[in-house]
Amino acid sequence: MTLIERSFRERIVLVGVVTWPRRLDEVEASLDELSLLVDTAGADEVARVLQSRDTLDPATFIGRGKAEELHLLCEKVDADTVVFDDELSPAQQRNLEKLLGRTAIDRTAVILDIFAQNARTDEGKAQVELALLRYRLPRLRGRGGSLSQQAGGIGTRGPGETQLEVDRRRIMRRITKLESELEQLEGTRRTQRRARRRGAQRSVSLVGYTNAGKSTLLNALTDADALVENRLFATLDPRTRKLDLPGGQVVLCSDTVGFVRKLPHQLVESFHSTLEVVADTDLLVHVVDASAANPEDQMEAVRSVLHEIEADAVPELVAFNKADRAPADAARLVQLYPGSVAFSGLTGEGTPELLAAIADALRSSDKTVELVVPYDRGDVLAALHRAGEVIEQRDVGEVLEVRARLDEVARRRFAPFAAARREP
Repeated sequence: MTLIERSFRERIVLVGVVTWPRRLDEVEASLDELSLLVDTAGADEVARVLQSRDTLDPATFIGRGKAEELHLLCEKVDADTVVFDDELSPAQQRNLEKLLGRTAIDRTAVILDIFAQNARTDEGKAQVELALLRYRLPRLRGRGGSLSQQAGGIGTRGPGETQLEVDRRRIMRRITKLESELEQLEGTRRTQRRARRRGAQRSVSLVGYTNAGKSTLLNALTDADALVENRLFATLDPRTRKLDLPGGQVVLCSDTVGFVRKLPHQLVESFHSTLEVVADTDLLVHVVDASAANPEDQMEAVRSVLHEIEADAVPELVAFNKADRAPADAARLVQLYPGSVAFSGLTGEGTPELLAAIADALRSSDKTVELVVPYDRGDVLAALHRAGEVIEQRDVGEVLEVRARLDEVARRRFAPFAAARREP
């Protein structure tokens, strides 16, 4: 299920519109990224059009006159498809295709198409198919009365059912089935997370803009052998590996799908079970490409998606990747964002400092508690050493008084052994 023809490389015209409060340079940067997306999808940009408007045209998005100019340009460069940087309504898409005489799609369709190419696991394929169907459902079009059921005879009289209605019902059935399958998988993930929490296993999630180098970092830290390619959305399916931190602590480190500007809402909804691991993690390592032309804008795009999936309250450590490629930019960004780290996932430069920063960030979220452990409960003492950091341990008759640094989960787990407050 793809939206871009792949038996040959389509010739694409890109269209961006500048409306308040967006600036021209912002729209140009967005079109540059759209060009990379189109290339990743397997097509070539042959021209681009920029237009400034006070308001968007509800019928054709760019206005009928501009659409006619665009039609002439498409004829001149022999374009197969026109891609708009903003999402088109179903009516706008239909009207534009009539005026342009060729396919008109939007940025959302291109991103969905790339996800459809790159999904590998059964869950990933189901999530992408669900997003595609949700996108296509309001865009179904009737194809005339020749496809309507108009047979005569008992039980078949009346206006019959049009092909459009049949298609819509078929898609709705498929959406319901996929939602049910993904809901079952989400339940399995939730059970696994509860088991991990009971075992006091802490977790770290790598998040960031697509192609920022998250998979390269996961490979460098854990020997995960994750796919690494210099293209957008090379990795969709999450990977989780054990990560050894300085001091002996072992945590789970997960790579996640990369984010991008204007990430389609359909994808966020469909990948909810996958992205839920981000909201449930102990620490987000926000990987940023220090060599990018606009790293701050990419960081803002990532944080907007984190807000949408309710993960913006999770502690964040910013890590600027590709310091080997842009050392001056990486140093500037580290000064601009106190507490951040610069590293190179390719050469390994700065990764020891990054590991130390991860360990420190996890410890800073812990709190020191005082516990009273019966002398014959060596199992509890051993579990304390595994769950956190034992700072002090004193033998007081039949009990041990223990001061330990524990995270929230471990504090709940060992609450029965909390020392009673002494009266002043």
